[in-house]
Parts: sequence; C-alpha cells; structure tokens
Amino acid sequence: MTSSSLAAVADQGVAALTNIAVVIVAARQSTADDFASFAVVYTVFAVLLGAAGAYVGQPLVLRKGADFTLNRHCWDAATFTLAGSAAVGAVLALATFALPGGTAAGLASLGLVLPIVLTQDILRYACSLLGIPPLALAGDVLRLAVVVPVLAAQSHGTGPGQLVLAWGLSAAPALLLTGGLLAWRTRDVRGVRPARLLGHRHLGRRFVVEFGVGNAASQLAIICLGLLANPLVVGALRGAGTLFGPLNVLFNSATAFGPPLLNRRPGPHPQARAALGAGGALAATAVVWATALTVLPDTMGRELLGDTWDSASEILTATGGQYAFMALGTCGLLLLRVLTPRATLPIQLVFSTLSVVALFVGYATGGVLGAAWGLALGSAAKALASWLRAALELRTVVRA
Repeated sequence: MTSSSLAAVADQGVAALTNIAVVIVAARQSTADDFASFAVVYTVFAVLLGAAGAYVGQPLVLRKGADFTLNRHCWDAATFTLAGSAAVGAVLALATFALPGGTAAGLASLGLVLPIVLTQDILRYACSLLGIPPLALAGDVLRLAVVVPVLAAQSHGTGPGQLVLAWGLSAAPALLLTGGLLAWRTRDVRGVRPARLLGHRHLGRRFVVEFGVGNAASQLAIICLGLLANPLVVGALRGAGTLFGPLNVLFNSATAFGPPLLNRRPGPHPQARAALGAGGALAATAVVWATALTVLPDTMGRELLGDTWDSASEILTATGGQYAFMALGTCGLLLLRVLTPRATLPIQLVFSTLSVVALFVGYATGGVLGAAWGLALGSAAKALASWLRAALELRTVVRA
C-alpha cells in the first residue's frame, strides 16, 4: 500500500475516532435530557454531512484533467459548500423557532457552525483529488486534538446549544490549516465558479439521490422494527453493527478515496483487478473481525454493550457475513463509479429496497437472527449485482 493510501485510510480512522470522542465527551458533560437533544442535533449534522459528501465530495474525486483544472474544481466545490451550508444553516436556525427547549438551541448553534464543519470535510476530498491526503490527515488530527479538550472543558450540565457551538468552532483551526495550505498550493487558480455544481449534468444529483435512498431505507427499517417488533431486536441489530464500526472506516475510505487511486491504473481491467483485490481483502478482514468477536468473553462484551451484548452476540456471525458482502459490494460500486458513474443509482434503488424487504421477511420467519441474515442476503444480492454490471461494462470495453 502506498503512503498516499495509508494516509487516506488513517484520515478516515481519525475522522471516525473524532466522531466517537465527540459523542462520548458530550455524554459525560451533559445531563440525560440535554444529551438526548445533542444526539438529535448530531444526527441532523450526520445527515447533512452525508448529503454534502454525496453531492459535492464524491463527484469531485471523479474529476480528471490537468492540474490547473483540478485545482479549479476543488475551489468550485469548497466555495459552493461554504455558500450552500451558510444558506442551509440560516434556514435551520430559523426553523428552530417551531421547536421546544434544548433541541431548538442546538439546531440554532448547528446553523451557525455548519459552514465550518461541512467546508472542512469537503477540503478532505479536495486533498484526495490532488494526491495530498497527508494534508487532510494533518487537518483531522488537529481537529481531534482541539475538539476533545474544548468539549471536556465545558462544565457538567452544559446545554446542547453551547456544546454544539463549542464542537463546531473547534473545527475552525483545522479548516484554516487545510484551507490555507491548499490555497497556497493552488495559488495560481483562476475562474472559480461554484454555480457549476448546480448544472443539470452534475453527478452529485444522482449521488445525493443514492444517499437519500440508502439513508431513507435504513431509517425506515429502524422505525418499522421499533413499531412492529420487540425493541430488543432493534438494540441487538444496532449493537452488533456498532461492534463492526471499524470496518465502516475502511468502507468509507474506499468510497471517498478509491476513485483517484483507481484512475491511476492503466485501463479498465487493471482497475477491475485492483477493485476486486481490495474487495477480497476487506471481506477477509470482516470475516476475521467477526471471528474475533464471536470468541470474545461475555464479560468483555458486556463492558462494550451492557445488557445488549446477550442479544447482539447471537447474531455476530450473520452480521459478519453482511459486512463481508458489503465489502465486495462497496468495491463493486466503486469500480462502477470509475467505469460508468450513472450505473450505480439503479442498483442502489433496487437492492436497498430488497435489503429492507429481506430484513422484515427474515424477522417474520426467524426473529432477530432471521432479520440479521436477511440483511446479509440483501448485501450479498447488491454485491452480486454490482459485479455483474461491472463485468458487463468490461465486456463492452473489450468489444469496443
């Protein structure tokens, strides 16, 4: 693995660690009610972050061309995110007048800091496109180093509004570092026009729909399970998924930083071999991780998940299978993003829906274990469809 690849993976790991640290420290500094409000606000941020990454970040890393053109694309994306997040933040702050208590204060604070946190994230994609992921890593390390002490310095019982404000402002040093160094490296860029991202041919339109489909499907599954099933089922599925969180870091790394690396391969077939190799390695990692979790002593498991461990431990094998298939599917979709980006949306639409159906059919026939295997089946179907479509695209290339 190259130094750039290692830096990209490490950057995703630091970003994930920051998110975990933020939630843990915020929980320790808040009352139960205030933390519930903070969690709502942080969930809203996570949705907006995913949408920004889909609309701005993912199309950005697919860009090709001369250095000057790539530099301009980076600043189109950054300035669009800055302006767009300011507009969304203003609407978000105004909407809080209709909400009560701490949640309203937290959302108002989120509206104020949204341009900082979203723009800092988009600059990470820019660093990937320009082949300088160590700069993104440096920015995220700085953010982690600032946010933990800032939140820990808040007095116990601090309201969600102040917590969100402190969390968001702590990203400012990372934004200034990354943005400043990136501006110096691309100081000759001209013709920045963020409005280009509003064009009807912008791939972000399709990618944000894909994000919406996947996010909506998972949220629908959680809501329906909560209404129709024993809450223990929801706890078990979420608990088991939490234990596989480190693999999500690797999947996010592949999605965010894989296209530039594949584009450096000399043609579609070398790109396919690299994607398949990465998928196999990630799938093997998922199997090893699942095996380690299944032999974890119950005492250690309860330290991690408390009472939820008893139900979550029963579905670790199924969840491990789900993540192994997710690894193959992620890399299959990654290859399609490089070969023919418009091919991924139909697969996401059909097989995200299939996963939800398999989840509920599995629960109806086998309880929580059946539900877990239903999710695994849905992931397997999506992986198979992704690679079959990729194989079709490769055959088309050969015939051409």
